[in-house]
Amino acid sequence: MKISFQGAKGAYSDQACQEIYKNAETIGYMSFGAAFNALQSGGVDLAVIPIDNTLAGRVADVHHLLPMSDLFIIGEHFLSIRHCLMAPKGSNLNGITHVNSHIHALPQCRDFIKEHGFETIVHADTAGAASDIAKINDVTQGAIASSLAADIYGLDVLARDIQDDDSNKTRFIILSRDEQKPSQRENLMTSFVFEVRDIPAALYKAMGGFATNGINMMKLESYVDHQFNAARFYCEVASDKNSDKFKQAMHELDSFANHIQILGCYPQSPLRKTF
Repeated sequence: MKISFQGAKGAYSDQACQEIYKNAETIGYMSFGAAFNALQSGGVDLAVIPIDNTLAGRVADVHHLLPMSDLFIIGEHFLSIRHCLMAPKGSNLNGITHVNSHIHALPQCRDFIKEHGFETIVHADTAGAASDIAKINDVTQGAIASSLAADIYGLDVLARDIQDDDSNKTRFIILSRDEQKPSQRENLMTSFVFEVRDIPAALYKAMGGFATNGINMMKLESYVDHQFNAARFYCEVASDKNSDKFKQAMHELDSFANHIQILGCYPQSPLRKTF
């Protein structure tokens, strides 16, 4: 099995792929769009993509790409983000002057960086930063990335768990070209997108069917399209899309919304309750 992800080898997305599918071949791409395209074209079997993070919030690009992709969500996975400071062989903590990492990873380690007086350098992703400092081989340059990246690029880990907040976790979705029918009927999630109609209280009325049918809404996020139309929403509910209650709720939604698109019905991760 081949799985696409965004980032360089050793990225947290790569780590998530390996946790979900231990024997799969993981292939990194520079952008989310390229990772999606690899799956759409048949170059890989699945894609594992981050959708939100407890500290950084949602991954906005994914909300735009999903509805246009014709791909289906078939699962989810949760990953604890454990940042490490790494550097070329022979480095030591006192000799590091600069740290390199992703724009989100650096502020997540603000206290550690401030304590040691490091200068920061932004990179496209955490694993790419690790790869770059391995090539430069300068003992004053460190990277903040996963321990997997240190192993892949032959770097020494100088400090572990340097994140300010141990609650830093990322949720990933598993994408497939084909919709998969879950074998179970309980503990399912259904994801969909829609646009509310241009009428008063349309969103309030659109959501009413889920409340009256006892369906728990886990996520509701608005996002802006290329015309700055803020009436689009990404929604996740704890329900089987084939249940009578869900169908009744969607029937009511249809009265107040346009362009309803179900993105997938999939099992909730067993890790959801522990996170």
